[in-house]
Amino acid sequence: MGPELAANNQRRLLRLRCSVQHYDWGRVGPESLVGRLSAFNSRSQIQPDKPYAELWMGVHDSGPSFVVSGGDNGESSLKDWIAQNPAALGHKVFSNWGPHLPFLYKILSVAKALSIQAHPDKELAKQLHKSHPLAYKDDNHKPEMALALSEFHALSGFISLQELKDLLQNTPEIKEVVDVEDVNQLLQVNEEQKDGGLEIKSRLKSIFTQLMSASKEAAAASASNLKNRLQRESQGRELTEKENLILELERQYPGDIGVIAALFLNYVKLKPGQALCIGANEPHAYVAGECIEVMATSDNVVRAGLTPKYRDVGTLCSMLTYKQGRPEILKGFALNPYTTRYLPPFDEFEVDRCLLPGGESAVFPAVEGPSIFVIASGEGAMLTTGSSTRDAVVEGDVMLATADTEISVTAGRTELHLYRAGVNSRFLQIL
Repeated sequence: MGPELAANNQRRLLRLRCSVQHYDWGRVGPESLVGRLSAFNSRSQIQPDKPYAELWMGVHDSGPSFVVSGGDNGESSLKDWIAQNPAALGHKVFSNWGPHLPFLYKILSVAKALSIQAHPDKELAKQLHKSHPLAYKDDNHKPEMALALSEFHALSGFISLQELKDLLQNTPEIKEVVDVEDVNQLLQVNEEQKDGGLEIKSRLKSIFTQLMSASKEAAAASASNLKNRLQRESQGRELTEKENLILELERQYPGDIGVIAALFLNYVKLKPGQALCIGANEPHAYVAGECIEVMATSDNVVRAGLTPKYRDVGTLCSMLTYKQGRPEILKGFALNPYTTRYLPPFDEFEVDRCLLPGGESAVFPAVEGPSIFVIASGEGAMLTTGSSTRDAVVEGDVMLATADTEISVTAGRTELHLYRAGVNSRFLQIL
């Protein structure tokens, strides 16, 4: 027997008020989608000079959501509401994760590059939380997926071996902070030779660790030399997209070692509707644009560059997998003419993207787990099967549907853009 709802007449569709984060890399005032959505969601005014970086939808203590349609008890935290109504999660979710929402759902508006970072796996997360609880505030892993709402730029994973060799041969600034012998040995190694793959990873790890561990003075000098060289060369040739990015990063974070570290990572440009998955222990940095982001419920971030925040260089360099190659871009698959699903290789979450023309309807079948819907633009109505109550929804509204609830959505006069996050359907089908 699974947990029971606190009351048989408990509503199956709940309206949420969500938290906003004002990190300094966020887009400012009304230029930020997060700013506009959070203003609608909380019925507040946008502060024109304030950055609006992230809208959080979930139960994490660093940015909780609140139930604003919870009946006679008034507003309560979503975390408390779920603890009192665990059946809202469904039996399979409750059995695996207990009375906890397993995913954290966000919208990001990025004006300036985020830190070069990685997220720990479960074992490392527990160790970090135990040893440094102020820096790592929970003990969970944080696999994540970013789904582009606009053109979205990111750095993700290490470049291929051939690209790495070209980089080391043509970038003298790297040799200013890295042992030349290590560079030369990597240039000579071949993937086809015995244990070549292990040798490459070992050399890459050594070089990247030396780079990230450079003194502030050495990092600043090397980054400045790189900037000056690229500016000189731009007078005689057209710089590549990656080189122009490096100049922009140096402008945002002058003298930061992350400017050079970015050369080691793949530069990815997502079009709206494309998604990027990031597993544990993989280096990445979001650079610019707006996206949906969903992850396991955690806020564990190990940073080492392009940031004024706490840097844990040793942990970052030791935890990385040092896999090389372009990351996979997810384009999703159609559920119906209006809805696309994105299934990452993580149990905790999936995302549906629904672009509904004016006057049209779409049905989200009942699933054995909770769902959170956010209205990114437009207006319409949501209805739970078996209920006569229609919930009017507009841009900025966030709704929680409890497990085993079928939802029908109808757009108003204009196109409705709706995004749903839920527990990965592969996980629900397997159990």
